[in-house]
This record gives sequence, structure tokens and C-alpha cells, in this order.
Amino acid sequence: MPRRTRRHEHRGQRRKDVLHERDGHRANDFRCVGCRLDVSVHAPGTAHRNHCPQCLASLHVDRRLPGDRASPCRGRMEALAVFTRPDGEWMIVHQCLSCGELSSNRIAGDDNALALMRLALRPLQDTGRASRTMINL
Repeated sequence: MPRRTRRHEHRGQRRKDVLHERDGHRANDFRCVGCRLDVSVHAPGTAHRNHCPQCLASLHVDRRLPGDRASPCRGRMEALAVFTRPDGEWMIVHQCLSCGELSSNRIAGDDNALALMRLALRPLQDTGRASRTMINL
């Protein structure tokens, strides 16, 4: 049987300006390092989203000010706990798995309520942790 010849030579993939320009729909998104969800940086309740609304994982992108995106670390940050400010606003405490730095971020209006409650109840799950903390004080 004769071998078929290709009519067209392999062409390189053309640039998709719509997806990659500064104002394109992906310019404002990021992919979660935990669950791989595509996340928009625009969220109700916060001006500088840097965590996933589904699994609450984050990247170490901010140095000193929220939204500065000046951290050279870029390590994965794990959600450790939640706390509330005196005005009642909930905050998520993250710890960088690369450098160990702690930071707090506002929760967003579309964050997974079940994941937030799991974080809030985590100290009650591990009764040994509370005992060890009290002994160390």
C-alpha cells in the first residue's frame, strides 16, 4: 500500500492575542496551585485576591503590602487557620511552605464556606495541639 504524503508541512502554532494580551480574559486569572481551578483575581469583598476560593491555597506573591506582588519567593502557601478582626471581618492565615513566612488575607465573598469552617474548627479536631500549646505557655 503506498504511503500517504502530507499536503501541508507542520506549521508553528500562531499567537493567540485574544488570550494573552494584557486585557485578555486570562490576564486577570491564575491557576490554583492546589486544586488547579482557574481563578479570577476579581472577587467580592477583597481588592487583591491571591488565594483559591475552593481550596484556599495561595502563592507567596506579596511582600509587605497586599497587592504589591513583590515577593521573590513564589512558594505555595497553605491555609492554617482563620481569625476575626475586631470589626468582625474574617481573615485567613497562610504559611509559606518554602520560606515559612506567615501572612493573613481577607476572605472573599465567594470563598468556599465549608473550607472556611473546616479551618475554623481545626483546633477543636486536634485536642493534643491545644494541650501542647497550653503547656508551652
